[in-house]
Amino acid sequence: MPKKKHLSAGRVPLILFLCQMISALDVPLDLVQPPTITQQSPKDYIIDPRENIVIQCEAKGKPPPSFSWTRNGTHFDIDKDPLITMKPGSGTLIINIMSEGKAETYEGIYQCTARNERGAAISNNIIVRPSRSPLWTKEKLKPIILPSGQSLILSCRPPIGLPPAIIFWMDNSFQRLPQSERVSQGLNGDLYFSNVLPEDTRDDYICYARFNHTQTIQQKQPISLKVILVDELNDTTAANLSDTEFYGAKSNRERPPTFLTPEGNASNKEELRGNVLSLECIAEGLPTPLIYWIKEDGILPINRTFYRNFQKTLQIIQVSEADSGNYQCIAKNALGAIHHTISVTVKAAPYWIMAPQNLVLSPGEDGALICRANGNPKPRISWLSNGVPIEIAPHDPSRKINGDTIIFSNVQERSSAVYQCNASNEYGYLLGNAFVNVLAEPPRILTSANTLYQVIANRPALLDCAFFGSPLPTIEWFKGAKGSALREDIYVLHENGTLEIPVAQKDSTGTYTCVARNKLGMAKNEVHLEIKDPTRIIKQPEYAVVQRGSTVSFECKVKHDHTLISTVIWLKDNGELPSEGRFTIDKDHLEVADVSDSDGGTYTCVANTTLDSVSASAVLSVVDVPNPPFDLELTDQLDKSVQLSWTPGDDNNSPITKFIIEYEDAMHEAGLWHYQAEVPGTQTTAQLKLSPYVNYSFRVMAENSLGRSLPSETSEQYFTKAAEPDKNPMTVEGLGSEPDNLVITWQPLNGFESNGPGLQYKVSWRQKDGDDEWTSVVVANVSKYIVSGTPTFVPYLIKVQALNDVGFAPEPAVVMGHSGEDLPMVAPGNVHVNVVNSTLAEVHWDPVPLKSVRGHLQGYRIYYWKAQSSSKRNRRHIEKKILTFQGSKTHGMLPGLEPFSHYTLHVRVVNGKGEGPASPTRVFHTPEGVPSAPSSLKIVNPTLDSLTLEWDPPSHPNGILTEYTLKYQPINSTHELGPLVDLKIPANKTRWTLKNLNFSTRYKFYFYAQTSAGSGSQITEEAVTIMDEAMASRQVDIATQGWFIGLMCAVALLILILLIVCFIRRNKGGKYPVKEKEDAHADPEIQPMKEDDGTFGEYSDAEDHKPLKKGSRTPSDRTVKKEDSDDSLVDYGEGVNGQFNEDGSFIGQYSGKKEKEPAEGNESSEAPSPVNAMNSFV
Repeated sequence: MPKKKHLSAGRVPLILFLCQMISALDVPLDLVQPPTITQQSPKDYIIDPRENIVIQCEAKGKPPPSFSWTRNGTHFDIDKDPLITMKPGSGTLIINIMSEGKAETYEGIYQCTARNERGAAISNNIIVRPSRSPLWTKEKLKPIILPSGQSLILSCRPPIGLPPAIIFWMDNSFQRLPQSERVSQGLNGDLYFSNVLPEDTRDDYICYARFNHTQTIQQKQPISLKVILVDELNDTTAANLSDTEFYGAKSNRERPPTFLTPEGNASNKEELRGNVLSLECIAEGLPTPLIYWIKEDGILPINRTFYRNFQKTLQIIQVSEADSGNYQCIAKNALGAIHHTISVTVKAAPYWIMAPQNLVLSPGEDGALICRANGNPKPRISWLSNGVPIEIAPHDPSRKINGDTIIFSNVQERSSAVYQCNASNEYGYLLGNAFVNVLAEPPRILTSANTLYQVIANRPALLDCAFFGSPLPTIEWFKGAKGSALREDIYVLHENGTLEIPVAQKDSTGTYTCVARNKLGMAKNEVHLEIKDPTRIIKQPEYAVVQRGSTVSFECKVKHDHTLISTVIWLKDNGELPSEGRFTIDKDHLEVADVSDSDGGTYTCVANTTLDSVSASAVLSVVDVPNPPFDLELTDQLDKSVQLSWTPGDDNNSPITKFIIEYEDAMHEAGLWHYQAEVPGTQTTAQLKLSPYVNYSFRVMAENSLGRSLPSETSEQYFTKAAEPDKNPMTVEGLGSEPDNLVITWQPLNGFESNGPGLQYKVSWRQKDGDDEWTSVVVANVSKYIVSGTPTFVPYLIKVQALNDVGFAPEPAVVMGHSGEDLPMVAPGNVHVNVVNSTLAEVHWDPVPLKSVRGHLQGYRIYYWKAQSSSKRNRRHIEKKILTFQGSKTHGMLPGLEPFSHYTLHVRVVNGKGEGPASPTRVFHTPEGVPSAPSSLKIVNPTLDSLTLEWDPPSHPNGILTEYTLKYQPINSTHELGPLVDLKIPANKTRWTLKNLNFSTRYKFYFYAQTSAGSGSQITEEAVTIMDEAMASRQVDIATQGWFIGLMCAVALLILILLIVCFIRRNKGGKYPVKEKEDAHADPEIQPMKEDDGTFGEYSDAEDHKPLKKGSRTPSDRTVKKEDSDDSLVDYGEGVNGQFNEDGSFIGQYSGKKEKEPAEGNESSEAPSPVNAMNSFV
């Protein structure tokens, strides 16, 4: 079974295989080789004195190496110290100081040597030192008293420990002291105050030193600080303070910056390459200075520069020689600026350019060891052989030293040794071991046989062929059993034996053979390669914006090679999903319910197989209405304005578009909030205009695209000073309620508009056309004043002025009003009526004198009513109708009159008080009109050849009936109409019998009445004469005959076939010829004549052209046409509740109850007789 080996570009980068160029030369452990140090303790080894000391030294070699130690440059005999043991098979020392002994006894410089027959390797010099966490020395700290505004440095000066302590300041409650641009801790641990404030007063400023190695914390004695205002100092206080207690009563006046550290205008700083460069500037001043940094003649490295401690510390990580130069810090406040220049020099301990590498040679070969290092200053290179300086080491004719290189030629087995390269300068050293191993070995392949590699298509495939041999073998690769050597134009052959297929395809699948050869022999190995389809995300999650509390779903559909197993995981911000029930994963979906603010972030779908991994991400933005603003503050408080500022709340990922400001007047309308102003969402201050004598409170709301936030907390109250009113009442009017008074009304000011206490009104009036002076009165906070004893309907000039305890409002505007009206005294004269037609009359009258109106002329009102017969008059009250014509109209139209009627009318003038006396009555009558349709039409007593018609006269004859007209025509079995017969019937008849009709025949009847004005509307009906008895008997006899039955069956079959054909034609879009049959039913009746030209009108009711079932009644909807009139609608009046336009045009409707008219034509309620019912089937 071949071993599987999965290659993934994501997990096994190409560089790891390239690095195997070195490991390919590693000597297998079953072959003889010099020692190699594999593990050792750090050069500067700080130990915990409470635990055993372990100094590591591990090495490999063949035969296994032995170990020895030196201490402080001399041999260290571990057998003489019972507390020291060496770990078996290792050089690691264990010093048991927990039972007895002290760590300080074993301080020193240790070096380990691993030796076998092929050479000796040595470790670094390991400096062993126990950690120290000393206590603070006892000291008595006196309280510090300072005036406000002065600078201060609280010294820490921690004890010197190993390693150095970490410094921080806390109080007695172990809470870190707050730091800011004004108060901060320096790199040396001291606490710097740019200026002190009374809030800095406390008696527990404590400096703590934490020693991480021993996990101990030491604390300094608490420091007491009292900050007092300068004006609180007096001579007594100052006299009782010593120089130590009081730093001097320096004024708290503002001053430009000066540096607390570093001192002077310039300083120097030296740092080693690779370390963190930390530059510090702390300044004092009032107001607190701000610190800025620049590099002279250069720019600060963007990705390596960081600002700490409120920009007082500049840090550059991974510093290099290029970072040397002059750095300038600038301290600036409102009164000035100073700068300090720090000259930075970057030195470097030695670092490798090319460390020496192990060298394996076969007898007679040549080679070289190279050791190259750099530093500042330039390091010195020295060589050792088996731990001994090469100058005093045994001579080897095959080697030659040339500075940082040792050249070997024609080596032999005795040339095997371990060489050490030491590169050192004043800042440190590097020590590198590299052996020369002279071996004669045939090739061997170290990669397991039949390894199976699985690779994703279109990615690189790397097939291992780890090998060893001496001399160095050559490597060739073959594909398949009989393939030729693979060429480097398609493949990449690495020096470590790896075969690289840059872009593996499906046809790259197969067996590959690696062959290693040297002069001593050959070795080969087969490996197998399979190409798999890549994993793809075919449906990626999408960016989502959701409101807080809703549900969101992300989709992630994956397609992968069917021979691989795929797993899908979801991440949030590259970490695991929260372990909450709100997050559910179902197949291809991730759903988040009840979304909260913390759910916002990047959600990633990761699809993994054993060979590859793909991912897709989407951002979830959780939005909501903004949080309320806070920290409302009122500044610039003036009599009529104030500045309001606030801090916006979180916008919840939807930008704030505006802020809405509201106010409450606690004095006049407590609890009610009113709109004050709004500002754009980028603004956090507003200048607000205020009114006098208002106790203001403000609140602010933020608004974004999702809605408006809750209101902020209420601001502090601001009470504005009282002032005179700046406006007067609105809507001032003067109208009399009685003929002898004037009622002056106005809309009073509200409390907010009063501008002060004691709100009153000064009401003034005088006659417009008189010479009188203004009469004035001051009234309380009311809304009207009544002036009594005025003449009737006289114009007055009026004004109302507001005032309060502070003063008067501006001069008010003058308005005009009138004293009270009285009823008109005179009736309209010369009333006469012109009858236009049977339904319309025109009325004329003379206007009344304006003085007699005694008020605002509103118009003229016509009362008119129809004369009733004595019987009707006794039955009910006379119904009067009213039309009003606005303004000074002197004529009007009376529409909707009933024809052939007697009317009576009179006219009254109308003002605001009411109506004047009535004019003399005028009587007129309307001419005849065409009648309405007969009220009913019934067909009774049908016989074989006759039908009897009964009817009721028209409900509205509109004149004297002269006669009735009856028209009728037969309807055959195909619904076709026969010839029309016209018959005149006297007006006094209500019953008529038609004789000599055809038996068993349907007839259609058209019936209407006439007056001298013309024909009225018609009513229609249908009826059927009964069947002849003899013929009915014969029909029965025929129906019992066999031939007749057969004939009927044939006819039925034919009809069925015809119906099927028609149905098919209809489904194919054919149209059934109904129109022709409808046209055959066209009503040939002669319509009533029009009133104007005597011609017959066209009857438009299509229903009358169709035959009706027995008993149905369908009256015509034709109405009497009104006669044409040249009068405009302007001449029409209105009802009592109607209205007119200014020109008197009628836009209302009639008033009063009208007598209910019967419907024109009615349905017969007569039940059909059995004969009629039978005839309806004929």
